[in-house]
Amino acid sequence: MPLSNPIFPLIAQAARQSGVRAFVIGGYVRDFFLERPCKDIDIVVEGSGIDLAEKVAVLLHTPVHTFKQFGTAMLRHHDMEVEFVGARRESYRANSRKPIVEDGTLVDDQLRRDFTVNALAFSLQEEDWGCLIDPFGGVKDLQNGLLRTPLDPDTTYSDDPLRMVRAVRFSAQLGFTIVPESLVSIQRNAPRLEIVSMERISDELHKILMSPRPSYGFRLLDQCELLPLILPQISALKGVATMEGRGHKEIFSHTLQVVENISQKSVDLWLRWAALLHDMGKPATKHWDPKIGWSFHGHDFVGSKMVPALFKHLKLPLNEKMKFVQKMVLLHLRPISLVQDEVSDSAVRRLLFDAGDDIDALMLLCEADITSKNEQTAKRHLENFIKVRKKLIEVEEKDAIRNFQPPISGDLIMQKYGLSPCQEVGQIKERIKNAILDGRIRNDYQEAYALMEQIVKEMGIV
Repeated sequence: MPLSNPIFPLIAQAARQSGVRAFVIGGYVRDFFLERPCKDIDIVVEGSGIDLAEKVAVLLHTPVHTFKQFGTAMLRHHDMEVEFVGARRESYRANSRKPIVEDGTLVDDQLRRDFTVNALAFSLQEEDWGCLIDPFGGVKDLQNGLLRTPLDPDTTYSDDPLRMVRAVRFSAQLGFTIVPESLVSIQRNAPRLEIVSMERISDELHKILMSPRPSYGFRLLDQCELLPLILPQISALKGVATMEGRGHKEIFSHTLQVVENISQKSVDLWLRWAALLHDMGKPATKHWDPKIGWSFHGHDFVGSKMVPALFKHLKLPLNEKMKFVQKMVLLHLRPISLVQDEVSDSAVRRLLFDAGDDIDALMLLCEADITSKNEQTAKRHLENFIKVRKKLIEVEEKDAIRNFQPPISGDLIMQKYGLSPCQEVGQIKERIKNAILDGRIRNDYQEAYALMEQIVKEMGIV
């Protein structure tokens, strides 16, 4: 039953006592037909949504949060979040996605919805309890897996351009197809995206990245001509340059395959961001040499330096999440370089030191980076990664490098030799650290102390 949840009779009771009509609308109704779980319930009221929410909150003995500037209210009941809003009619100005709002009917409210599949409603009135209101054929579009706008698509997308990115997101999440006239309309209205806040766009990007088909979502952003406006750094990866009949790997397709690969292994949003951005330094480092062909030397370093500006532009958090993505981009070639030759303890120690607790995420990214269509090549790389993983475990157990703490501190050096903070103290610490990472001494206080005394003598400090 669509309205079997015990909260619905309480909402209906409060609406009846208030003399207003209430309906369940949007995602809950859509997901009922798709047989997907849904814990977010939207209630539209022909009247005041805030007043109805407050009455329901009294019946449930639960607090209600009101947002008077938006005319909405929200309450939680068990694991559900229920939002109430008054039915409204909207009109838009050309330079803003904030509408001029007037009270309206259910039909007015359905007309302002983004897609027919999100405009479905169930009645909460006693006389037609649970009756489906579907004026735009939303159920048929659900059955056919189509995304269509209730109004003319140019009106829907021009009024609120964020809906263009939402179309891509729903397509990636649900596996639906955007109807041709809507796709063309998005391409036509793409420049309107400039009036949308970057925070709202980034929220949709997160959902695309976390969808079952993230690579499909980004291909669709490109097809809709939205990608260059949102992520020009990724759009720049498209295409293949050719010199003397030799072309390089198509970086855009490779990147999306890496994103797809990582999404099958991890639900970490920021690791998926790292997969999307890992090769964005390649266009700036692309070089042709007749002897060796195409190269992208230093693209890992260049790409890592691009991460902060990109995060700032997208209004993404400039905190440990950004630093994690930056680290992944910087280090993504390191494990791959280890599989080319015999794996040395020294190289593994340095990788463990640089990656720290993120080594497992880095290894997942590097394995996802193997996209060769040559089955033998891919198989060989993956087998080599098994050797690297084994070596990582062996070295970590022996040397405890992952959470490396220098056995000799700067304070000890200054106290021992009567030094103030200076460049020499840093040099001594660096030489001890390198000796440990290179395997010349163990990660041991006594050995490090003896080396410190030797270094100090060589530097002529004593």
